[in-house]
Parts: sequence; structure tokens; C-alpha cells
Amino acid sequence: MRDLKYILQDEFIGLKAKVVKCTNKSCVGLSGTVIDETKNTFKILCRNGSEKILIKENCIFHFTLPDKTIVEIDGKALVGRPEDRIKRIVRRRW
Repeated sequence: MRDLKYILQDEFIGLKAKVVKCTNKSCVGLSGTVIDETKNTFKILCRNGSEKILIKENCIFHFTLPDKTIVEIDGKALVGRPEDRIKRIVRRRW
């Protein structure tokens, strides 16, 4: 099981993702498996077999973890190269 405290530093390829909010209304509701990630985008394999490229900054995602936990993450927090994001320390101020 993954520690939710470090979810922003985790790997997203292979997770189920769903777009719950987006500036592009045609993207809302898209769901599928993350198959690729770049600095600014996710490539999602949809259930019908098509591949969609989504801009991280414009979307809010629901990710389903392997233990069936669903987490909501604003794409703005995910912008950056995946390998750099994994190394980055996230500082939280409560």
C-alpha cells in the first residue's frame, strides 16, 4: 500500500485515472489507464482503446490506487518531469 502522504512523489503510470474537472469541457469524464507521462501531460488509454493526451495543469484527476483507494489531485501539483517530481520534497504548511 502506498503512503498517501507521499502520493505526489509517486509513479502514476499504470494507475486508473478519471478527469473530474477541466477547463476543456470535452475532457471531463474521460477515464482510463495512465500509459505515459511527460512534464505537462498524461497519456491515457481509454476503455474504447483510444489514447487521449491531457494537459495536467488544466485538470483535476481522481486516481484509483491498487488498494482501491481513490485520491483527488489537482494537476497543477503534478506539473514537472516525473523523474524530478519523484525526487522533490513536498513541503506542507498547515
